[in-house]
Amino acid sequence: MTLKRSTSLFAALLLAGCAVGPNFKQPSAPAGAGYTPEPLPPTTVSASGQPGDAQHFVQGKDIAGRWWEQFGSQPLNDLVDRALKANPTIAAAQATLRVAQENMLAQGGTLLPSVGFEGSASRNETPTASLAPVAANNQRIYSLYSAGLNVSYSPDVFGLNRRMIESAAAQADFQRFELEAAYLTLSTNVVLAAVQEAGLRDQIAAQEAAIKADLQLRDVLQREYEVGEVAHSDVLQQEAVLAQAQQMLPPMQKQLALQRNALIALVGGFPNEDLAANFDLSSLRLPADLPVSIASQLVAQRPDILAAAATLHAASAQVGVAIASRLPQLSLTASLGTSPGAIANAFSPYNQFFTILGKLSQPIFDGGTLLHRQRSAQAAFDAAAAQYRVTVIGAYQNVADVLRSLQYDASTLQAAVTAEQAASRSLEVVHKEQQLGELPYLNVLHAEQIYQAARLALVQAQSARLADTAALFQALGGGWWNRSDPLAVAASSVLSSPR
Repeated sequence: MTLKRSTSLFAALLLAGCAVGPNFKQPSAPAGAGYTPEPLPPTTVSASGQPGDAQHFVQGKDIAGRWWEQFGSQPLNDLVDRALKANPTIAAAQATLRVAQENMLAQGGTLLPSVGFEGSASRNETPTASLAPVAANNQRIYSLYSAGLNVSYSPDVFGLNRRMIESAAAQADFQRFELEAAYLTLSTNVVLAAVQEAGLRDQIAAQEAAIKADLQLRDVLQREYEVGEVAHSDVLQQEAVLAQAQQMLPPMQKQLALQRNALIALVGGFPNEDLAANFDLSSLRLPADLPVSIASQLVAQRPDILAAAATLHAASAQVGVAIASRLPQLSLTASLGTSPGAIANAFSPYNQFFTILGKLSQPIFDGGTLLHRQRSAQAAFDAAAAQYRVTVIGAYQNVADVLRSLQYDASTLQAAVTAEQAASRSLEVVHKEQQLGELPYLNVLHAEQIYQAARLALVQAQSARLADTAALFQALGGGWWNRSDPLAVAASSVLSSPR
């Protein structure tokens, strides 16, 4: 790989000779950092139905590169693959990475001599013999040719060029991890969009079932009113309840339509296209074993942390650039060529020439420009270091938030299942008693409303559990080091794996 060869070369050059300024050291994991004050429970609580199984927190478990496959949906796998291939944000991130890599390679050329060729040919007329020599045949018009090589080289005595290469290489690392972050964000967004669609479809199904039940109850009351068993006000009240239930359906359908458009956009399509896959909660499996990376390993896994470290590295190198700019600079140039009056005489010793020039420059007074640039570079490094700490703290908080959410999601789902089952049984009993004429209409209405609310809460709890499971994989870095696509293979030869 070109990037592998160039990086190896640059590493060797950086180690050779003296380079002023700080030598960057990859930040280590923060001492004592963790996710929870108390030990994390090994499992969550469970509930009946899907997705209600208990989830197990496995300490130190590695993350699969294609972690979304654990949701057990081939249509979801296909959509993620399509998104990674067709979404333009990935193409943009790839192109930006290539820009950074080429800039790094271009900067590497400063360590090598520069060789150029110059050639010219002219036809000349001498005005008078007293002003300029004429050709050998004493003709006023003659030809003159010139050809030569120019060689220039600037020995990198204090490491100015090496620090600039180091900064460019760090910027390429930054773009590499920005690409990994784009992969992770896109794949997670596709999974979350599918979960959101599944939840909306189940909510719509629950609302349609509620409308159907309200409609049936309205018809029953209408018949009872016609035979004088209930008051007209009961019928009107049920019609109002039915209208409210019907009013809640279009916003859900709107959300589903918008979610569908968002999912199509994520996979690189346009709204007039249609996706073959439709998702509901029963089509998605809840992963049973959840990875919990060792806390000290998180800084080597999260692309945002690694990108922040690359930014810090680039800032460190710029401090060295600023220091080296204040020190003497040496340059060597040489010219070798020939300037004959005829091409046949090009290699005649009398027509050949050479020049060798050495130049040493040292800033003496610049109004404090270089000093303040050095201080500015140091301040930029301090800012990058602070931003790195912000990123690390935010990453640990992110993981902790998701772990807490998963624990409470399971408890919420357990309670929602219990509530839905109790409301269902209560509604069934109330309907039977109402049919026997033992209960007034308001009792039936109240039981209906409780059951509808419990059913919607259950669907929302199921969706939240699936969504937060996907969020955990994202928070831990998404297993990019285990991806097997060509880009990941290229990166693994250049960047160290966290494993």
